[in-house]
Amino acid sequence: MEFTNSFVLEAITREFPESVISSSEPYGFLTLEIKKEDIKKVIHHMKDSSLNYMFLTDLCGIHHPEMPEKELGVIYHLHNLVDNHRIRLKTFMPKENAEVDTLTDLYAGANWMERETFDFYGIKFKGHPDLRIILNDPELGYHPLLKEYPLEDGTRTDKDDKMFGR
Repeated sequence: MEFTNSFVLEAITREFPESVISSSEPYGFLTLEIKKEDIKKVIHHMKDSSLNYMFLTDLCGIHHPEMPEKELGVIYHLHNLVDNHRIRLKTFMPKENAEVDTLTDLYAGANWMERETFDFYGIKFKGHPDLRIILNDPELGYHPLLKEYPLEDGTRTDKDDKMFGR
Protein backbone atom coordinates (compact mmCIF):
# COMPACT_ATOMS: atom_id res chain seq x y z
CA MET A 1 0.00 0.00 0.00
CA GLU A 2 1.48 3.31 -1.08
CA PHE A 3 0.56 6.39 0.91
CA THR A 4 -0.53 9.02 -1.57
CA ASN A 5 -2.82 12.00 -1.07
CA SER A 6 -5.57 10.30 -3.06
CA PHE A 7 -5.25 7.08 -1.05
CA VAL A 8 -5.53 8.95 2.28
CA LEU A 9 -8.39 11.15 1.05
CA GLU A 10 -10.32 8.11 -0.18
CA ALA A 11 -9.75 6.25 3.12
CA ILE A 12 -11.00 9.18 5.21
CA THR A 13 -14.02 9.99 3.03
CA ARG A 14 -14.98 6.30 2.95
CA GLU A 15 -14.93 6.12 6.77
CA PHE A 16 -16.43 9.59 7.37
CA PRO A 17 -18.46 10.55 4.28
CA GLU A 18 -20.40 13.32 6.04
CA SER A 19 -17.43 14.82 7.91
CA VAL A 20 -15.21 16.07 5.09
CA ILE A 21 -16.41 19.49 3.89
CA SER A 22 -13.68 20.09 1.31
CA SER A 23 -10.26 18.93 0.22
CA SER A 24 -7.38 20.56 -1.62
CA GLU A 25 -3.67 20.01 -2.24
CA PRO A 26 -1.84 23.35 -1.99
CA TYR A 27 1.79 22.71 -2.94
CA GLY A 28 1.05 18.96 -2.89
CA PHE A 29 0.05 19.04 0.81
CA LEU A 30 -3.28 17.26 1.40
CA THR A 31 -5.58 19.65 3.27
CA LEU A 32 -9.06 18.71 4.49
CA GLU A 33 -11.74 20.84 6.09
CA ILE A 34 -13.61 18.75 8.66
CA LYS A 35 -16.86 19.50 10.50
CA LYS A 36 -16.12 20.87 13.98
CA GLU A 37 -18.18 18.24 15.77
CA ASP A 38 -16.35 15.42 13.94
CA ILE A 39 -12.73 16.59 14.10
CA LYS A 40 -11.74 14.51 17.13
CA LYS A 41 -13.25 11.25 15.91
CA VAL A 42 -11.60 11.72 12.49
CA ILE A 43 -8.19 12.37 14.09
CA HIS A 44 -8.68 9.47 16.53
CA HIS A 45 -9.36 7.16 13.57
CA MET A 46 -6.34 8.52 11.69
CA LYS A 47 -4.11 7.78 14.68
CA ASP A 48 -5.40 4.33 15.66
CA SER A 49 -6.17 2.85 12.23
CA SER A 50 -3.76 1.62 9.57
CA LEU A 51 -3.40 5.25 8.47
CA ASN A 52 -1.11 5.53 11.51
CA TYR A 53 -0.80 9.31 11.94
CA MET A 54 0.98 8.95 15.27
CA PHE A 55 2.57 12.39 15.48
CA LEU A 56 0.84 15.74 15.98
CA THR A 57 3.32 18.14 14.38
CA ASP A 58 1.39 21.31 15.07
CA LEU A 59 -1.92 22.72 16.22
CA CYS A 60 -2.72 26.42 15.89
CA GLY A 61 -5.55 28.91 15.55
CA ILE A 62 -6.60 31.18 12.72
CA HIS A 63 -8.89 34.22 12.61
CA HIS A 64 -10.94 35.33 9.59
CA PRO A 65 -13.04 38.28 10.83
CA GLU A 66 -14.57 38.74 7.36
CA MET A 67 -16.27 35.29 7.53
CA PRO A 68 -18.73 35.27 10.49
CA GLU A 69 -19.68 31.57 10.17
CA LYS A 70 -16.02 30.53 9.91
CA GLU A 71 -14.45 33.33 11.91
CA LEU A 72 -12.19 31.17 14.08
CA GLY A 73 -10.48 27.95 13.15
CA VAL A 74 -8.08 25.32 14.41
CA ILE A 75 -5.49 23.82 12.08
CA TYR A 76 -3.93 20.42 12.80
CA HIS A 77 -0.82 19.02 11.11
CA LEU A 78 -0.43 15.25 11.47
CA HIS A 79 2.46 13.06 10.36
CA ASN A 80 2.65 9.34 9.62
CA LEU A 81 6.32 8.79 10.44
CA VAL A 82 6.48 5.24 9.04
CA ASP A 83 5.25 6.15 5.56
CA ASN A 84 6.45 9.77 5.82
CA HIS A 85 3.10 11.26 4.90
CA ARG A 86 1.76 14.53 6.28
CA ILE A 87 -1.75 15.96 6.27
CA ARG A 88 -3.38 19.22 7.31
CA LEU A 89 -6.86 19.27 8.84
CA LYS A 90 -8.86 22.45 9.40
CA THR A 91 -12.05 23.09 11.27
CA PHE A 92 -13.91 26.39 11.59
CA MET A 93 -16.53 27.90 13.88
CA PRO A 94 -18.26 31.20 14.65
CA LYS A 95 -16.63 33.28 17.37
CA GLU A 96 -19.61 32.88 19.72
CA ASN A 97 -19.12 29.10 19.81
CA ALA A 98 -15.33 28.88 19.71
CA GLU A 99 -14.85 25.45 21.27
CA VAL A 100 -13.52 22.11 20.02
CA ASP A 101 -12.69 18.84 21.74
CA THR A 102 -9.23 18.48 23.23
CA LEU A 103 -6.70 16.07 21.73
CA THR A 104 -4.64 15.75 24.93
CA ASP A 105 -5.90 12.19 25.44
CA LEU A 106 -4.65 11.26 21.94
CA TYR A 107 -1.42 13.29 21.75
CA ALA A 108 0.40 14.47 24.88
CA GLY A 109 1.99 17.28 22.84
CA ALA A 110 -1.44 18.81 22.24
CA ASN A 111 -1.49 20.10 25.82
CA TRP A 112 0.84 23.05 25.29
CA MET A 113 -0.38 23.78 21.75
CA GLU A 114 -4.02 23.96 22.86
CA ARG A 115 -3.14 26.23 25.77
CA GLU A 116 -1.22 28.53 23.43
CA THR A 117 -4.14 28.61 20.96
CA PHE A 118 -6.55 29.41 23.80
CA ASP A 119 -4.20 32.12 25.06
CA PHE A 120 -3.83 33.89 21.71
CA TYR A 121 -7.22 33.25 20.03
CA GLY A 122 -9.66 32.45 22.86
CA ILE A 123 -10.63 29.08 21.38
CA LYS A 124 -11.63 26.70 24.18
CA PHE A 125 -10.67 23.02 24.14
CA LYS A 126 -13.41 20.98 25.78
CA GLY A 127 -11.96 18.43 28.20
CA HIS A 128 -8.48 19.97 28.41
CA PRO A 129 -6.91 19.12 31.80
CA ASP A 130 -5.47 22.60 32.50
CA LEU A 131 -6.70 25.22 30.03
CA ARG A 132 -5.25 28.52 31.22
CA ILE A 133 -3.19 31.43 29.95
CA ILE A 134 0.50 30.54 29.71
CA LEU A 135 2.28 33.17 27.60
CA ASN A 136 0.36 36.42 28.09
CA ASP A 137 -0.37 38.37 31.22
CA PRO A 138 -3.51 36.78 32.75
CA GLU A 139 -4.91 40.29 33.30
CA LEU A 140 -4.41 41.33 29.66
CA GLY A 141 -8.16 41.06 29.03
CA TYR A 142 -8.04 40.12 25.33
CA HIS A 143 -6.57 37.58 22.93
CA PRO A 144 -3.78 39.35 21.02
CA LEU A 145 -3.86 37.38 17.74
CA LEU A 146 -7.49 38.20 17.02
CA LYS A 147 -7.62 40.75 14.22
CA GLU A 148 -9.70 43.17 16.26
CA TYR A 149 -7.06 45.65 17.29
CA PRO A 150 -5.15 48.27 15.27
CA LEU A 151 -1.67 47.19 14.25
CA GLU A 152 -0.25 50.57 15.15
CA ASP A 153 -0.99 53.05 17.87
CA GLY A 154 -2.71 55.97 16.11
CA THR A 155 -1.91 58.32 18.98
CA ARG A 156 1.86 58.14 18.51
CA THR A 157 3.48 61.38 17.42
CA ASP A 158 7.11 60.21 17.41
CA LYS A 159 6.84 58.40 14.05
CA ASP A 160 7.30 59.92 10.62
CA ASP A 161 5.56 57.64 8.11
CA LYS A 162 6.14 59.74 5.01
CA MET A 163 9.35 57.80 4.35
CA PHE A 164 7.25 54.64 4.06
CA GLY A 165 4.81 56.06 1.52
CA ARG A 166 2.02 56.67 4.02
